[in-house]
Amino acid sequence: MFVRRVAVVGAGYVGLTSAACLASLGHHVICADIDEKKVEQLRGAQVSIFEPGLPELVQEGLAAGRLEFVVGVRNAVRDAEVVFLCVPTPMGEGGAADLKAVEAAVAEMKDLLAPGTVVVNKSTVPVGTAARVLELLERDDVFVASNPEFLREGSAVRDFMHPDRIVVGSDAQNAAERVSALYARLGAPTVLMDAASAELVKYSANCFLAMKLSYVNAMAELCERLGADIANVTEGMGFDQRIGQSFLQPGPGWGGSCLPKDTHALLQIAEAAGHDFELLTATINTNEKQSRLIIRKIAGAVGGDLSGKKLGLLGLAFKAGTNDLRDSPALKIAKMLKAEGAELVAYDPAITQAVEGVTDDVTVVDDVQQAAKDANALVVLTEWPQFRSLDWAALAGTMTGQVVVDTRNLLDVDVLTRAGLTSHGVGR
Repeated sequence: MFVRRVAVVGAGYVGLTSAACLASLGHHVICADIDEKKVEQLRGAQVSIFEPGLPELVQEGLAAGRLEFVVGVRNAVRDAEVVFLCVPTPMGEGGAADLKAVEAAVAEMKDLLAPGTVVVNKSTVPVGTAARVLELLERDDVFVASNPEFLREGSAVRDFMHPDRIVVGSDAQNAAERVSALYARLGAPTVLMDAASAELVKYSANCFLAMKLSYVNAMAELCERLGADIANVTEGMGFDQRIGQSFLQPGPGWGGSCLPKDTHALLQIAEAAGHDFELLTATINTNEKQSRLIIRKIAGAVGGDLSGKKLGLLGLAFKAGTNDLRDSPALKIAKMLKAEGAELVAYDPAITQAVEGVTDDVTVVDDVQQAAKDANALVVLTEWPQFRSLDWAALAGTMTGQVVVDTRNLLDVDVLTRAGLTSHGVGR
């Protein structure tokens, strides 16, 4: 294996995971971030991201001398053979991806790169960004590639080390091959292509998954109208290999750091190209509708009026296995419940205290009993598996009402019934 000198710009979920995993593969990695406090913590192997296996990889990389953390781009890229851009590309005006962080990083590094360096977009970026980065670099002796990430929060390390595929796109074949070689030890299928196609792969995949989730939620609503059970329907669908069993779980709507921004970004890309992407528009609209349906379901479970009702919310993170609150469906539901006059107390095993400006609509507690105390109903919003093994009889004894609204269809209905609780699921 060829050991490379790699720079990673950005120490968020994607950047930190990529840096630690590349170091574990034997490469020498320098990871840069503009947050001095974060860099200092990472130098001490303190990882604030809730990601299984990541703290251990960071510690191992530091101890082996293959991983280091620095403040600022210029301190990372001077001797790098490959530079990964892993900076935020949030939803900007009109839904398009905001590339300010990408452009700023490129501007800072362009005069520091050694000849032959490959600059790799790992952030999710619109089609044409590789060409734009090459233009901004104003260099004819460096190369640009696209290497989209497919990391799921809560299993990012596993996804990196055991990928379904490696996608690398560049209009310079040699650059694509050099980037793909970094992953040689993983033994994963590798797909080399042009830069524009690689940039579109990530959007295409995420938007397809969003469409699948919206479809299942729409089917769940139909099940309720017809007296069918969505769990039985999706089980029957999932054994069809053309469909598969993943992303067939109904819920309060999809969210997180990727799907909302990527669906809107692709919609903007399509509109700019003169394409009316009606299917994607329907996917987004169905997701918006799902939030309203959940509010209606919760209101119906407590007698029709939410004003003055005390609700215990189980889960705040956008999905289990992470403490990420970005675009969380749970927080969106909480905001809507608060607007209807409900009093909200929330428990999440990964979020033990309030986050200013983010969890303002709820009182965050670190004990599920506090969330249940005097509650008219408990509402499951995140699919944490440990919720299944809660002492539901004890929780029922502290509640005012005897209602559980399970927006994830997570809980065993028979267990709730034996505890004296009435369960309201989705699509049942």
